[in-house]
Amino acid sequence: MVATASGSQALIQLLPRLCRPGRVAVLGPTYAEHARCWALAGHEVRAVERPEEAGVLVAGVLVIVNPNNPDGRRFAPGELLEMAGAQAARGGLLVVDEAFADMRPEDSVAPAAGQPGLVVLRSFGKFFGLAGLRLGIALAPAALAAALREAVGPWAVSGPGLAIATAALGDRDWIPATRDRLARASAGLDRLLEGAGLRVAGGTELFRLVEDARAPSLYRALGSAGILVRRFEHRPDWLRFGLPGPDEAWRRLAVALDD
Repeated sequence: MVATASGSQALIQLLPRLCRPGRVAVLGPTYAEHARCWALAGHEVRAVERPEEAGVLVAGVLVIVNPNNPDGRRFAPGELLEMAGAQAARGGLLVVDEAFADMRPEDSVAPAAGQPGLVVLRSFGKFFGLAGLRLGIALAPAALAAALREAVGPWAVSGPGLAIATAALGDRDWIPATRDRLARASAGLDRLLEGAGLRVAGGTELFRLVEDARAPSLYRALGSAGILVRRFEHRPDWLRFGLPGPDEAWRRLAVALDD
């Protein structure tokens, strides 16, 4: 039920090519590569605001990022498994991208891997801070997982990558300690942003989303101070802040926001 590739992006690109062209609903706004890759593979893609719209569209594939990037919207596992069942009943798929799910494993549907109609995408690089390792994981019904493995081909992940990922995923001390550290850091970032008069509109423990009419000018000012945040063409009042790293980065952000 497992397929690996050099990053979850590779799986996001491959999966649409293995499915017969049809209607795809992407719950948005979210990571833009999902809609782009399904469209490039010849599917009719619609952005939807609610999962039930997929049924109205008779979409063969429904894509949900959980928790969502950039607003942190979440669905409970029971809700997602019910959606997967509905998709399977009409011969379709629910694709759940769990790139940011490592902070709250209780929200993951990975334990249900293999259930008909369910595909789970996992990204190793976000939580572990090792994006350059390039490791993405798909959990899917056996036949689809086999098709993904065949499409990726041999040597899907490097030997050093396998060794590092095995050690990291099995580290029972570092993982819970890091969850605690990141939770404290995201709470600290909220205090810093709110102290600067910004409204935190959502996010996860790995990033925070700010909604402010001054976002375009803030983006330019922060960039001039050497601080890169994510902006959004469809929502010019949004900015996404990643967690600063060492103490000096926190001080630099505080000074830039104060300025």
